[in-house]
Amino acid sequence: MKQVRPEQLIAQLQRNGTQLEPLYTVTGDEPLLVIETCDALRAAAMAAGYTERETVVADARSDWSALLSASQSISLFGERRLLELKIPSGKPGKTGGEVIARLARQAPAQAGDCITVVMLPKLDKATRSSNWFTALAEHGLVVDVPTIERPMLPGWIGERLARQQQRASAEVLQWLADRVEGNLLAAHQEILKLGLLYPEGALTLEQVQEAVMNVARYDVFKLRDAMLAGDAQRIVRLIEGLRAEGEALPLVLWAVGEEIRLLARLSQAAQQGQSVPALMRTLRFFGTHEQLAHQALKRIPPQAWTAAVHHAHEVDKIIKGLRVPGRLPDPWHELTRLALRLAA
Repeated sequence: MKQVRPEQLIAQLQRNGTQLEPLYTVTGDEPLLVIETCDALRAAAMAAGYTERETVVADARSDWSALLSASQSISLFGERRLLELKIPSGKPGKTGGEVIARLARQAPAQAGDCITVVMLPKLDKATRSSNWFTALAEHGLVVDVPTIERPMLPGWIGERLARQQQRASAEVLQWLADRVEGNLLAAHQEILKLGLLYPEGALTLEQVQEAVMNVARYDVFKLRDAMLAGDAQRIVRLIEGLRAEGEALPLVLWAVGEEIRLLARLSQAAQQGQSVPALMRTLRFFGTHEQLAHQALKRIPPQAWTAAVHHAHEVDKIIKGLRVPGRLPDPWHELTRLALRLAA
């Protein structure tokens, strides 16, 4: 498989803009990086003379025979074409998978006449092992767009600042990351704003604070990761953000309580000598989520999980208007105490 990251592809296109592959597959869930990657491909294709562009959005219920005919048709004026196939669900279905595999196999024969770009969300392991994706990887170039997780965000911001000849201290980068967490498009906009407002060189915390809006997108999954990582300050900040944005309290409790119940189950399995990695796969713990779960299980003693599950039930009672002895009457405050149990 020929596989590159977005920045590697963009660098290649800048060096050899006219030497293009007949088939590209762009996969990932980070909108900004996907947009930048596809824009770079379109610009390179246009510069290389691929002046006709056709975009098709498809899913398992689409008319895939029509797409196959379109891919094989020749422009009336003999113009080179850029064919974009977007599959937002990442699930083309059986017929769609067969057509995609056929498109992939015929792409090299169309080199010089047509460039095909297939756009997909981030795919799970099973989908990446499918026949149609294997064909895409075998006959073309796969661009894997990474998800910029919270620990990577300050470094990513620093790299973007460097592109406009600016730099900032670790403290400034951490502060900025807190304000744009979970919203890479907004982070990009704020970085560009800093480039317009201030000259090249070092940025101070005061300058950044004055220029940057608080555009962090607080969500329950970021809260889950903060709990597992034991980051107490971030837990409090995220819950305050969710409350300020009017997020439904039962939804937040569900996210916190469900994570506690799953970890309690994993802890019990470990105590009984069962395979924790196997159970994690069954419970769909993958990637960063799996790593953080292992950290939490090592940090928190097994006997603490039963009490945490009971605490979650008590918070549910408070949300429903019941008084629980020894607990705070404000359900948001008591939910914060519950989440902080995982940071102990």
